[in-house]
Amino acid sequence: MAELIHNPEKLETTRLEVSKLMENNNKNIIQDYDISQLPYLQAVIKETLRLHPSAPFLVPHQAIRDVEVQGFMVPKDAQILCNVWAMGQDPKVWSHTEMFMPERFLEVKIDYKGKYFELIPFGTGRRMCPGMNIAQRMLHVTLGSLIQKFDWKLEGNMRA
Repeated sequence: MAELIHNPEKLETTRLEVSKLMENNNKNIIQDYDISQLPYLQAVIKETLRLHPSAPFLVPHQAIRDVEVQGFMVPKDAQILCNVWAMGQDPKVWSHTEMFMPERFLEVKIDYKGKYFELIPFGTGRRMCPGMNIAQRMLHVTLGSLIQKFDWKLEGNMRA
């Protein structure tokens, strides 16, 4: 919500998308099955998770043997932490890393379900966050509802 409030044009784009879907379907409440019809809202969630992952580090892992990764030697029994926050800030992967740009996800098929390693806020593989599916539904429905039902702006017409 904070990123959208600081970017009123993106908030308005999201609001228009949600409102149009609700009007077209003659509904008052967003349901989880509506998510697939809200690509900009999905992009807002992905961009938010890129910039602000809920856990900056994934669950630690331990190397079971010596292994070389991109020229770096990881010794057996070393604790390995995956810095999800740094991955979302990597200029080799993301342009304008510090900017909130949901549009970057509209043209690409990157999701956060563990298949695309550029964006893994819930981890990947068998140690992936077990709450990812409920989080995915709740994030979209809650944010969409907040945008649809309330008029958000900075107090006293402050500028971001």
